[in-house]
Amino acid sequence: MKKHRWVVSNFPAVVFVLILIISSYGQEKEDFVLWPEIEPFETGYIRVSSIHELYYELCGNPDGKPVFVLHGGPGGGSSPLYRRFFNPEKFLIVQHDQRGSGKSRPYADIRENTTQHLVEDIETLRQHLNLGKVLLFGGSWGSTLGIAYGETYPESVSGMILRGIFTGARDEIDHFYHGGVRPFFPETYETLEMSVEESERKSIHRALLKRVESDDPAVRDKYAMIWAKYEYKVGMLYTDDEIMAEVEQTDPKVFLAFAVMENYYMANGCFLEEGQLLREAGKIADIPIVLVNGRYDMICPPVNAYRLHKLLPKSKLVIAEEAGHWLGDRPVERALLEAVRDFE
Repeated sequence: MKKHRWVVSNFPAVVFVLILIISSYGQEKEDFVLWPEIEPFETGYIRVSSIHELYYELCGNPDGKPVFVLHGGPGGGSSPLYRRFFNPEKFLIVQHDQRGSGKSRPYADIRENTTQHLVEDIETLRQHLNLGKVLLFGGSWGSTLGIAYGETYPESVSGMILRGIFTGARDEIDHFYHGGVRPFFPETYETLEMSVEESERKSIHRALLKRVESDDPAVRDKYAMIWAKYEYKVGMLYTDDEIMAEVEQTDPKVFLAFAVMENYYMANGCFLEEGQLLREAGKIADIPIVLVNGRYDMICPPVNAYRLHKLLPKSKLVIAEEAGHWLGDRPVERALLEAVRDFE
């Protein structure tokens, strides 16, 4: 079998190279295909606290409709692939790396790092760029952050395209960490569970966080890899041995921010009150919203999207068949491209 040869320097690159491998097959026969690769016309850093500086980039048309891409994780990052969902002649594509993520500085730092901080960072960047209303485009944790921002600043949002819906509710976190995945991936879940002490298994996220924040680099690397392998395996609809081998051959430090930030946020209930985003959904009820979810999403099952949709009668719900969690599953990719076209 042919090996895919690639070199990465951070977690987002790993994610999106694997997505491109999966999404490339049969794409040329589809009506909705990714736009050609483009480069930023501006990159920079914006200081948002005495600790954190955020990396941001601008692509496409400087006078186009502004769209803010909100990456997943927490702990993911911006990526060239995100740019390709938008017509570069019609959109100003804004990406930034959230606190502790991607190229933002300092890397994997959880100080002054909560959902509320990230919401205010989006608003700070919007004002810094002197933009009016923005379209939000986010998946997984990016959907959480998009909803949180929209409910805080509804007057600044022109629309939302959200994928793999996650509202940070306790049952959603428990599904991923404490048994919801087990019936479908028993061997994968058991490997994760057995990586911590029996006494710690009621709070696996806290146990993992302790290890990926260890002073021992070997421990950090070991558990960053354990977490990455778990999420990759359950996240994709088709994850063969070749893809998993490439994950295992990646420097574990690539996954560190992802492992630290995701477990830190989940261990703290995403810094949201229980049910907060659903309870306050009325604040975004008049914003045009498209919700896209893979039918077989094991990380963010479609019930999450469905119950949010029921609270937003004007929203559109698309359940992408033959798709899991990842952006690159072709039915999800196509649904997102179609949704973006509707917002042009």
